[in-house]
Amino acid sequence: MKNKIYASVDEIVADVPDGASILFGGFGGAGFPNNLIRAIARKGTRNLTAISNNCGSGENELGILFKNKQIRKVHASFPGPTANYFQECYAAGEIELELMAQGVLCERLRAQAAGLPAFFTTVGVGTEVARGKEERVIGGKRCILETALGADFAFVKAWKADRIGNLVYRKAARNFNPLMAAAAKTTIVEVDEIVEVGALDPEVIITPSIFVDRMVRVKGR
Repeated sequence: MKNKIYASVDEIVADVPDGASILFGGFGGAGFPNNLIRAIARKGTRNLTAISNNCGSGENELGILFKNKQIRKVHASFPGPTANYFQECYAAGEIELELMAQGVLCERLRAQAAGLPAFFTTVGVGTEVARGKEERVIGGKRCILETALGADFAFVKAWKADRIGNLVYRKAARNFNPLMAAAAKTTIVEVDEIVEVGALDPEVIITPSIFVDRMVRVKGR
């Protein structure tokens, strides 16, 4: 059986190339893979496409990557009023932004995981986000076509994992993390604790091991 456990956060992201697309779990300050983010910052990987609900708070979460000018494009639903470095980059025309409703972001990730290339939604009809998108009337309602959204990598924060990669999340950290874990070509997880196979109650496992490629145990933020 493949060993999914790596010795350090720097080792686990060592092959993430310039130009990669990355899904970053987290919502507000909860459940962000901060150790993996800082490892990418140290590595200096550039021209990244980031998919994340929000865009950092000061230098925290994705803020450090915007400060370092490592992100060229971002897909987000709530960049956030304290995302200072994102705002500076965007105002200077240094990054592209695709803004979408939070539910649409979730559903695009879920569609990718399910192998659905696209879906129709009433959300955004008649607004700027509908520009250039196919529109149909379904059930008497105007709908626009949204495409699935995946990435080369997902960076995920979990609480516990067993040695084969079944994941348990802690409280609010179970936000975008499970969706993103299933929507990437390679899923990389930072986890507080790794236990033996069979030690986790199957009823509390949220992400099955089939979606997890690499794990590293880290402590704290």
